[in-house]
Amino acid sequence: MAVVKLFGAWLSPYVYKVIWALKLKGIPYEYIEEDLSNKSPLLLQYNPIHKKVPVLVHDGKPIYESTVILRYIDEIWPQNPLLPANPYDRAVALFWIKFADDKNPIIAKLYRTEGEEQQAVVKEWLEMLEAMEEHALIGGKKFFGGDEINMVDIAFCMVAH
Repeated sequence: MAVVKLFGAWLSPYVYKVIWALKLKGIPYEYIEEDLSNKSPLLLQYNPIHKKVPVLVHDGKPIYESTVILRYIDEIWPQNPLLPANPYDRAVALFWIKFADDKNPIIAKLYRTEGEEQQAVVKEWLEMLEAMEEHALIGGKKFFGGDEINMVDIAFCMVAH
């Protein structure tokens, strides 16, 4: 059986995206908690470009960036697919994943701003939620993927986090 390790930090919502995908797929893994103020030599070795978490190591090969990791997990372990099989539905899902990736920094800004700047961020955040409700969660769907959680739901984890 392949060895899977996940380098993460408890406070990172990006790490939780990977944890949720691994759990939904039923993939056993070893979790390695990183101290982001004192990064381990292994983390720096496995992610020499960005030097951040999450990093998934599969059979000694590192994959980084949470959305890239999610796509990798879905391709390597086909059980419980995280993306729709239909090409159009998959394209729509990939659009919303990109939308989430582009908008996730807004949510982080909510906690790092004050006053008028924070009010502008709140306005942008509410517009994002409105767009999601109007265009993504249509037809009484329980999740973005219908009745099952899929990669789009995982991509929006910062809203839940």
